[in-house]
Amino acid sequence: MAVAISLAPRFSGLRLACERAPSLSSVLFLHRACFQRRLFSTPRAPGRVVAMAGTGKFFVGGNWKCNGTKDSISKLVADLNGGKMESDVDVVVAPPFVYIDQVKNSLTDRIEISAQNCWVGKGGAFTGEISAEQLIDMGCQWVILGHSERRHIIGEADKFIGKKAAYALSQNLKVIACIGEKLEEREAGKTFDVCFQQMKAFADSITSWEDVVIAYEPVWAIGTGKVATPEQAQEVHGAVRDWLKKNISEEVASSTRIIYGGSVNGSNCSELAKQEDIDGFLVGGASLKGPEFGTIVNSVTSKKVAA
Repeated sequence: MAVAISLAPRFSGLRLACERAPSLSSVLFLHRACFQRRLFSTPRAPGRVVAMAGTGKFFVGGNWKCNGTKDSISKLVADLNGGKMESDVDVVVAPPFVYIDQVKNSLTDRIEISAQNCWVGKGGAFTGEISAEQLIDMGCQWVILGHSERRHIIGEADKFIGKKAAYALSQNLKVIACIGEKLEEREAGKTFDVCFQQMKAFADSITSWEDVVIAYEPVWAIGTGKVATPEQAQEVHGAVRDWLKKNISEEVASSTRIIYGGSVNGSNCSELAKQEDIDGFLVGGASLKGPEFGTIVNSVTSKKVAA
């Protein structure tokens, strides 16, 4: 079962809250202040403009990563085809490249197909890469770009990822643009700095945000069983929406969907979905289980109740 990460007392949500104090009284005072900040919802930064909630349709994506065989994927597709999903949700799955055609030919049209990556430009002498044109030719509508596993394991840089997004969009391939901080960056109070830097790299290359969904995925929560608390996730989502409002436009801030990823499952999705700036989910391991993925899709009902 996923559990909310427990950070050290000196850290409150996103910013470094306390430094080493020279006296015992100072230590006790600051420790109590930190505890109270963590006990209640994390406060917004002084003077911060509170963002409006998003207006886009609820969105749930399933990233199957490097998992599956022909047989296991046939069963997963059968489960998805037979499941009941709320109608007012955009649903997307991202199979491994080698199974895209199999999934495309057997999956209900209710669910769209995404790739997990693509090349930065037109195809050619780039061994092992897949171009946006090839993905479109196979029937993909989406591509995931900037996932932390591509950033931190493969070594893709922010600027490179931004250029990949721009090229994919130019070929009419819609983009799930991933951002998120590592644990040491969160503990150092750098969550906003990291996420905004990644956002800027996308913004420097993207001219239209109409076909972009932003996925906030704290790296420390991906595949670890740890999940950001609803309040932690909401604070980052609200901050990213504010960043869009200040740096792009109020219209883009309102219409762009900002989804959460990081050990999302059937047990925690409803509470996360209730947050005003969480517009859906990018799901990893739980997306390999058809019934549980359906539960996550249907968590849109919690959003309706919260509204």
